[in-house]
Amino acid sequence: MVNNNPGEKLNGSSETDPSDLFGVQGGGYLKNVPFQNRVCIYARVSKEEGNKEDRRYQEPENQLEPLRHLVEAKGYVVYKEYVDRGSGADPNREQFNEMLHDAMLSRFSKILVWKLDRFSREKMSTVVGRIEKLERRGCGILSLTETWLDTSKDNPMRDVILAVMTWAAAEERRKISERTKAGIARKRAIGQWKGGRPKKKRDPPSTVEEK
Repeated sequence: MVNNNPGEKLNGSSETDPSDLFGVQGGGYLKNVPFQNRVCIYARVSKEEGNKEDRRYQEPENQLEPLRHLVEAKGYVVYKEYVDRGSGADPNREQFNEMLHDAMLSRFSKILVWKLDRFSREKMSTVVGRIEKLERRGCGILSLTETWLDTSKDNPMRDVILAVMTWAAAEERRKISERTKAGIARKRAIGQWKGGRPKKKRDPPSTVEEK
């Protein structure tokens, strides 16, 4: 069951206070929905990344529609759909941060995405850190196209998935460290490494007379 406006109840009446979704003021439409069945949907599109021939990377509706079908098939109830247009490497995405804020308030138990890179294209250690923080609030990530990715509490393989992702993040950090050390070693070998942080280039003095 999908409700695209979390301020509107299923019986047609409206509430401006989102807390009433959970019956705080009485009658909220999610108050009788088990926490494990409350979910949100997140979609993100960007013309600068992904398969340029795959319209799912260009139009959010092409991600949202199959995710809504998943909701219906699983018997979930959607708290809200969040949609961003922009790079997944940007941590300041408006809808992304609003979603994380709502997750910290335990508004839903799962974030449904078409693919993990729609959630984030940040480095793996950052992505894992976000997933672990969500997990501590009882919220998991469920990917439609990556059937292995389900970190929700009702998945018995959750701990294994998190362990593998944590290992992958550690490997990423190790490889970055190795590349950095290798670069320093090469510069030392040819006498270009002076240690410390590289000095910032200063702008040349202005030749225009200030008035």
